[in-house]
Amino acid sequence: MSSFISLPLLSFLALPALTSPSTSLNILFFYVTWTTLVLSHSPLNVEVYGSLAIRAIFYILSSLLFLAFDTAFPSLAVGVKAQGESAIPSRAGKDKAARVVAVATFNVLLGVALQTGTELLFTEVFHVRSGIKVTASLPSPWGIAKDLLSAFAIRGVLHYAIHRYILHSESSFYLSRWHNTWQHSVRAPYAFVATYDHPICYVLSLWVPTYAPALLFRFHVLKYHLFTALVSLEEALVYSGYSVLPSTIVLSGMARRTDAHFTSKGSGNFGVWGLLDWLSGTTVAGGKDVIDDVGDEMEKHGVARRASDAIENGKGMVEDAKERLGGAEAGDRKSKRNERRQMRKESVPCIEEE
Repeated sequence: MSSFISLPLLSFLALPALTSPSTSLNILFFYVTWTTLVLSHSPLNVEVYGSLAIRAIFYILSSLLFLAFDTAFPSLAVGVKAQGESAIPSRAGKDKAARVVAVATFNVLLGVALQTGTELLFTEVFHVRSGIKVTASLPSPWGIAKDLLSAFAIRGVLHYAIHRYILHSESSFYLSRWHNTWQHSVRAPYAFVATYDHPICYVLSLWVPTYAPALLFRFHVLKYHLFTALVSLEEALVYSGYSVLPSTIVLSGMARRTDAHFTSKGSGNFGVWGLLDWLSGTTVAGGKDVIDDVGDEMEKHGVARRASDAIENGKGMVEDAKERLGGAEAGDRKSKRNERRQMRKESVPCIEEE
């Protein structure tokens, strides 16, 4: 069943990459497949099995591939790891790496189980509508973009607040101790470390910030699955420890801040994006804030130089226009002076004749 459910979900995620001649046909195929899926399975199965497939593919499988690369080709991995040789997972021992993988996978399954329990609580106990909407109708692209931006914003605020004021607060003795003895026992992060934590800490810092926006806006299940896929990829890439990532302006900056959070033993860089750390003054050395990342990307692509060239070109065009305008005005003044002279010459003989 999970493979059948994952088919329309993966085709939905792939829609933006489809070529234009076949887009209409692929969208029609997706709609027919999605409608058949919704009509032939219960809403709970569509939501839960879809979430499980998304987490398995985009987080667990991606993390396994990264771990396999680090283990099989350590000499190559060292060259792309931000912390070099110390960031190779095998250096901490095979038993430690196996424990991290096992706990991280358990926490992912725990999150799906909590999602299932929440839906059953709503529908079977309280007899209200489900938290996630499962319908045959498809959400609009604008609705997807708007809700995803809102969800990422809420998730960022919740994660920052919980991470800083609960998991790294002396007042929450047990939670902070669990977080430090579990996740921060790993000195250099790799992909599975994203969900390697005490289960209660994982639920508070990662599962709640991700699931809460979906409940607040009552996401369509496709929106929630897309949101889960993006969050899963973000977790795997940002905690990978790699200094070379697909997006320089976003992912690389997030990865640097995550590395700095671990090397500073949790003294700062509590947020996902870095903006709240920048505003709150909790950015630590080695973790450049989001403003610096944008500045680096602008410098890389020569935005300032291009803007300066554009301004100079604009000034040149204005000066040329002024010169042409000035030349035209001078020509008009000269023409008028010539006309006046001609009129005076013509008037003089008339006066002499009188």
